[in-house]
Amino acid sequence: MSETHGHPNYIKIWYWLLFLLIISTVGPMLEIPIVTLITAFGIAIVKSYMVAANFMHLKFEKKIIWLLLLMSICLLGVFFFGVGSDVMMTEGDQWIDCIEDKSCVEQRL
Repeated sequence: MSETHGHPNYIKIWYWLLFLLIISTVGPMLEIPIVTLITAFGIAIVKSYMVAANFMHLKFEKKIIWLLLLMSICLLGVFFFGVGSDVMMTEGDQWIDCIEDKSCVEQRL
């Protein structure tokens, strides 16, 4: 009753990941902001899908696994945008700009 599946060609996938790595490192060297964003985030999404689908064998799992993965990514986004305003706030009674007054260096010594 076990369902068998053929294994993907790992060498071919590795070559694709290597090719995408080269593109994602060359993209920022062009110093064009939109190309940098596309290569940084777009290729990262493609590479993470390839790793999850093939090396983690999620391609052969039931659709519920993909649904759970998508839900966890959505919850991560909700958390990120929910606390982003607090993290980026640079004013307040407890805020100390240690870079400007160079106290960060003193704290490390």
